[in-house]
Amino acid sequence: MLSRRGKINVEALDIPWRFAPGRSNAYDKVSNPSGIISFSSAENVCLPSHLDMQSTYLFVLITKKIHAHGSLAEYAKQCPIPEDAFSYGYCTMGGARLKALLAAHINRYFHPFIPSTAENILVVNGVTALNNMLAFSLADPQDGILVTPPIYGRFELDFENEARLRIIYSSSGVDPMDEAVVHLLEAAYEKANRDGVIVRALLITNPSNPLGRCYPLKTLQALLRFCSKHSLHLISDEIYALTVFDSGEPTALPFTSVLSIDVDGIIDPNLVHVMYGLSKDFGAAGLRLGCLITRSEQVRRACLSIGRFHNPSGMSVAIATQMLDDSAFVTRHLDLCRQSLRAAYHRTTKALEPSGIRYVRGANAGFFVYLDLSAYLPSSSSVGQAASNQKLREYALAKRLLDSGVFLHPGEEHCEQPGWFRVVYASVTTDALTEGLRRSVLRWEDIPLQPTLVVLMRIWSKLMCILF
Repeated sequence: MLSRRGKINVEALDIPWRFAPGRSNAYDKVSNPSGIISFSSAENVCLPSHLDMQSTYLFVLITKKIHAHGSLAEYAKQCPIPEDAFSYGYCTMGGARLKALLAAHINRYFHPFIPSTAENILVVNGVTALNNMLAFSLADPQDGILVTPPIYGRFELDFENEARLRIIYSSSGVDPMDEAVVHLLEAAYEKANRDGVIVRALLITNPSNPLGRCYPLKTLQALLRFCSKHSLHLISDEIYALTVFDSGEPTALPFTSVLSIDVDGIIDPNLVHVMYGLSKDFGAAGLRLGCLITRSEQVRRACLSIGRFHNPSGMSVAIATQMLDDSAFVTRHLDLCRQSLRAAYHRTTKALEPSGIRYVRGANAGFFVYLDLSAYLPSSSSVGQAASNQKLREYALAKRLLDSGVFLHPGEEHCEQPGWFRVVYASVTTDALTEGLRRSVLRWEDIPLQPTLVVLMRIWSKLMCILF
């Protein structure tokens, strides 16, 4: 017999499209050529397409254009693993050495107004774990965490599955990166109060996932004032901070960390918390390392009290320590990854231009382009449902793509307008792109033409022409 919460979690496994299909049947050119090709997972396999031959042997190993299994495995072979790495003390909350290196890393790239120290940093087994820890530490069951859509959809799992918090979505209607969004947040906050939900924090992703844009300074200051007004915590997920590249977009903005803002007179600094990890900019999701930067002693101690459930492994700490201890390596690696992301972004958007498909402009960070496919959704009659149930139309489109062996995640970012899909251009290899196009072509030979799939096939066809 399961507990009530256990039963609720099991039932959630059956929510339509809650989880990306095909993980147990993922495409591999050699071992599983008929597997599913997913363009939904925000992993960074967009490694440099060329190598600096003057680089060290160690650098060449990690920046080869091969799948993450190869690059990280080769890198790990070169990392000396100390005896202490097999003990509790070495890796508990990241250990002293890694926290000091992360503080230096944050100071170098995030430009905090008050320099970070090892005492301000907590290291755990990933930013997902940090979400769970903050949920337990900042709120009680059924309390709310306020967000502005579109936003990373997995926050629902991170804050709800164990801590039983509610994600409160504000309405859309304005640019979510504009300071005018505060008016929508005020409305969502007041509605939550009327519904009896206590809102404890505002959660943002900066740079934005899925928009790939950076928050303007004025918007961040407005959000801080909003949180101060209502005594809310501001949690800024800045895991994509160092993926910012020169996209050439005229409206693109540089990254501004919340840490870089002088909050004196704006908000109590004990209400401001930043999360960062190595999974995105270093392409090291499997290391499972994330860190919380906070000046709140109470929040840090509350998270420490449950830290025993979220300690990183000694092996991960040893590898990350060696990486961050070589500042020249970090600089060159990040520079080349940004160049590759920039090239991939331009290839993708250039392929979209002739198709007439709208996408969010001004992006210069992350791994994704946010597409508007609303004009190509199947009709309500074709899915046998009322027009008001727009989710089913997105599901139908995703199903047609999945039948071709290609996956885009429907409704994942909780956009109020139906038909928006996040395409992760950094998550797939050349082989996967090629095979995804071939499957689309074969699918079209077998079924009557559908406007939605015609457009998508043309998008991928143009992308492949540009890539190759």
